[in-house]
Amino acid sequence: MEISIIENTKADRLTICIEDNGKGMDKEFVEKVKDPFVTTRTSRRVGLGIPLMMAACRRCEGDLVIESEKNAGTRLTAEFKHSHIDRAPIGNMAETMISLILAGSEANRAVDFIYRHIIDERDLCLDTREIRTALGNDISLGEPEVLIWIKDYINEGLKNIRGGVKDENNSGIGRNQKENPGNNQCQKR
Repeated sequence: MEISIIENTKADRLTICIEDNGKGMDKEFVEKVKDPFVTTRTSRRVGLGIPLMMAACRRCEGDLVIESEKNAGTRLTAEFKHSHIDRAPIGNMAETMISLILAGSEANRAVDFIYRHIIDERDLCLDTREIRTALGNDISLGEPEVLIWIKDYINEGLKNIRGGVKDENNSGIGRNQKENPGNNQCQKR
């Protein structure tokens, strides 16, 4: 699963892309998932995540696009006006990634994550495949020491790409940081 957050402050855009290589959806179901009363879950009859995200995007001069192909995966792209007063903060990405990694390692499901965060030309990337390779087969991503390292890596990386401050509300965008060798758009593979 790939999660990309692209903050283009010069263009005043925030783009969040989430892509997987899972089951995918047919075109009819892609349209249905925008309805809050449609879900594949059996534990409850509502699925509010996508409709709420779409509303948040539109409230902030953006939009939400879902691309999917049956048996090939799904890509969700959410775009916002970065400086919009109603745009919610991104939140604690280190904690979010730790939660996803733990959930992905349960029940013997080895789900790998690529988390990429770009602010203008500065780039942070975490790839659990690389971490698994470095750890070998004997150490799990769920080990407390590994999780602490991942959390610290993300927090330090975010601080660096934000110009030396921890969260987006106090960032000093524009200071000299590592430049991103790629481009600033979430592009389909």
